[in-house]
Amino acid sequence: MWLATLAIAALYAGSTILTPLYPLYRTAFGISQLTVTIVYAVYVVGNLTVLFLFGRLSDQLGRRGVTLAALGLTLVSAIVFLLAGGSAALLTGRAINGFAAGLGAGALTAWIAELEPQKNRARAAVIASAGNLAGLAVGGAVAGLLAQYFPNPLRAVFVLYIAALIITTVLLLRVDETVQRKAHAIAKLDLRPRIGVPADIRFQFVAPACMAFAAFAIGGFFAALIPGLITREIHLSNVAVVGGIVTLFFVAASLAATLSCAVTSWTAMFWGAGCVFPAVALLIAAELRRSMTLLMVAAAVGGAAMALSYRGSLQVVNEIAPQEKRAEVVSGYLMMCYLGNSLPVLGVGLLATLLMPATAHGIFAIVVAALAATAILTGMAGRKRQAGAPSRSTAQATYRRARSFRD
Repeated sequence: MWLATLAIAALYAGSTILTPLYPLYRTAFGISQLTVTIVYAVYVVGNLTVLFLFGRLSDQLGRRGVTLAALGLTLVSAIVFLLAGGSAALLTGRAINGFAAGLGAGALTAWIAELEPQKNRARAAVIASAGNLAGLAVGGAVAGLLAQYFPNPLRAVFVLYIAALIITTVLLLRVDETVQRKAHAIAKLDLRPRIGVPADIRFQFVAPACMAFAAFAIGGFFAALIPGLITREIHLSNVAVVGGIVTLFFVAASLAATLSCAVTSWTAMFWGAGCVFPAVALLIAAELRRSMTLLMVAAAVGGAAMALSYRGSLQVVNEIAPQEKRAEVVSGYLMMCYLGNSLPVLGVGLLATLLMPATAHGIFAIVVAALAATAILTGMAGRKRQAGAPSRSTAQATYRRARSFRD
């Protein structure tokens, strides 16, 4: 289980390695902030490809095989970044990295749950999410430190990352496969997309969907736009500081996810929504006052907001989804996560070319806060509807009693 957790951390470390390097890429390759934003957002292309076509591949081919394929693709993306000489290579590497992360995350999350000694799914979910967030934190921190204090700032971190991926892959060969009945022919694979939300739970789905979109939008802002904000508004060129802010964000997220494991789903989601408002307010205040202290507090509060919102909203979706359609509903939820991670960042990047960056960031803050408010209001109404609606079995029993009385 812990080796599989190490693998999910190694997989996701690749997602934030680029973040502290963006200012260096802008100088070295002569690319704009909008191009940097597109490089970040193209990650979601790989995520969505996996979601639509290969989301259930590990159920059919086995956890280990799919995980090793994901780590292999991550290794390819790291080599592309290592040899990159322009924006085309960055876009290619980022798309491959997104595909690998989407492919490996599903397989590893299921593998961790199956390897948990007591088969405690709740504990396994906390371990998997903590490993995911720890990898995101370590990736940004190590990349920032190596880029600032070691020679070859755009190469050193990828040499280290490639070595870490190879070691992780070798270690995973020792982990037992948990899928016993595997498909042995390509023709037997079921690659049909399964995404949808049944009509009777669509209103209840609005709250977790809005919250997932808002939570991942905040994560996307810190992973893609914070480097530009720090160098442009706070006038700090130290990329180790950029990596430190990203690390602080994901460390706070990891702690919030771990410490809130006993909190109920709806409560966690509402707490996360409540944290969104001070997070975006602190973010805008830090930019206007050019304060690193405020930015650090914003990172900590924003990380907590993302973790609580994600953990709570995903659990709510699992609770409201019918058993026979859970995979489709969760896939729809994950699509909102991926789109939230990319579309707002792209929107801010485009607005920043037409308006002042601070104005674009203010619009972003308003939109995210509005989504959180929508999640709170619709969530409260949906929860009341869920509590007030009789269960199917209760309704059937009432019908039988009424029919018996009539007869």
